Amino acid sequence: MPAEWESHDGTWLSWPRSEGISFPGMYDVVPEIWTRMVTELSVGENVHLNVLDAGDAEVVRGHLARAPDLRAERVVLHQVPTDECWCRDHGPIFVVRAPSRSVPAGLAIVDWGYNAWGGKYPPFARDDRVPERIATLLGVQRFTPDMVLEGGSIDVNGRGTLLTTEACLLNPNRNPTMSRAEIETRLCDFLGVHSIIWLGDGIVGDDTDGHVDDVTRFVGPRTVATVVEDDPADANYAALADNLVRLRAARDQDGRPLEIIALPTPGVVTHDGERLPASYANFYIGNEAVLVPTFAHPNDARALETVQGCFPSRRVVGIDSRKLLWGLGAFHCVTQQQPAVGAAS
Repeated sequence: MPAEWESHDGTWLSWPRSEGISFPGMYDVVPEIWTRMVTELSVGENVHLNVLDAGDAEVVRGHLARAPDLRAERVVLHQVPTDECWCRDHGPIFVVRAPSRSVPAGLAIVDWGYNAWGGKYPPFARDDRVPERIATLLGVQRFTPDMVLEGGSIDVNGRGTLLTTEACLLNPNRNPTMSRAEIETRLCDFLGVHSIIWLGDGIVGDDTDGHVDDVTRFVGPRTVATVVEDDPADANYAALADNLVRLRAARDQDGRPLEIIALPTPGVVTHDGERLPASYANFYIGNEAVLVPTFAHPNDARALETVQGCFPSRRVVGIDSRKLLWGLGAFHCVTQQQPAVGAAS
């Protein structure tokens, strides 16, 4: 599995449905956010949109037609029905095969099981079939590990090391009969990694049981950006401090320590009295642009500057995500990269 910053052929998103449950009372503002994401990403790569049916496709085209800077020739709609819009978690995990003397470079899909974060939000049968449908569309090989896994629960450096959290992957609502060692074996066998860094908990408000993409992200082969809370009274302080200790002790696939960059937090972000999982770590790395959630907080500028330092050759685009966050996710949660064949190092 290549790192996210390596060359993409494109990005996949699932267009949210008005009858879905992800944005109660706030769906009307969501298409504008998706249109902005598609527009920014289309500058540097193809963008694939999963839509329910032909009627839904027409509605989506109507929204996109109002975006003057959209590179329409790079946007493709596919009739791949979904239950909700969280493509990072229900979409395919793409892997590549490096070329050799005997075989050409190749692209394949790993089709992990999907149960809507431990069965929290049925129905999810259509979401669970998305990787299979996309494999058929692309005509690529599909591997089935017989294990539940969401894409937001892992992050890789493309060299052999994977980040995840105990809170999510060891939660019995995913794979109750599998041991930690068995889970590690599946990850190594199907993603081409051989070093796994286990963090502890995620952040408050995250209904995924602690996805790592709200906490810590690889931004280089040996470098991670991790969220640090400065206020000891904040509910996230202890968990994030523990994760930082683990990262300082961690080693990559070659036994080298990690370089650690601190990301601030946007403080407490709420809606209707509910604390939401606001995190600058939930950014998405496109070929040309990095989409970073912002929250109208003084730390927005510091977070954008930090991410820009990680990716000096790309546009860092801050987009107000307070309304998107009502669905309990941000840009990384709704995107899934399709690597260019030969992208793995």
